[in-house]
Amino acid sequence: MTQRTVKALRHIGFEDLGSFEAPLREAGYEIEYVDVAECNLEDQDPLGPDLLVVLGGPIGVYEHEAYPFILEETRLLRTRLEAGLPTLGICLGAQLMAAALGARVYPGPAKEIGWSALKLANSDELNPLAALRGISVLHWHGDTFDLPDGCRLLASTALYRNQAFSRGPNMLGLQFHAEILSARFEHWLLGHASELATTGINPITLRRDAQRHAGRAETARV
Repeated sequence: MTQRTVKALRHIGFEDLGSFEAPLREAGYEIEYVDVAECNLEDQDPLGPDLLVVLGGPIGVYEHEAYPFILEETRLLRTRLEAGLPTLGICLGAQLMAAALGARVYPGPAKEIGWSALKLANSDELNPLAALRGISVLHWHGDTFDLPDGCRLLASTALYRNQAFSRGPNMLGLQFHAEILSARFEHWLLGHASELATTGINPITLRRDAQRHAGRAETARV
């Protein structure tokens, strides 16, 4: 029997699969990380892995002149999404998915950094994020995107309407960080220390809130 594979496109070392990694391994997936800063994305087969996960990062989709790999990453995603293959995007990954589907990605009105619950969209259809109802999740972004054509809005917050979307059973984009692992949260505080200082956000408060909320978010299953 051929082992199922997950390929995770990683933009910065500490933003990995987090709490998603153990359940994926338990489900029998072999996980491969691809660090986009160290590889030629043209060599990656967009149709190869059973599941493609595009992780977060501290850059904007529109910064492709400064970070040229963004264009190739978007092309890779477009090919995969057109084929309807299982794909998950987290934060920057969700923004790249939106861009690959033809939507606009742009700076939002303010940074959204901290823990708060989602407002799940009302629908007769089952919401794949139902397990997160009433649970505070980590938000860490300043960009946003228009909802791509043909996609279903799944969740919002007071500051940003488009927090999660899906298209069919195989595509899911999450603006928030459902994958955060409490044991590795200090890496986030250190890695984003400059951003926190610039925005005036106290890492002590974020650490305290993570201690309060991360455990429950980890055990919820999207």
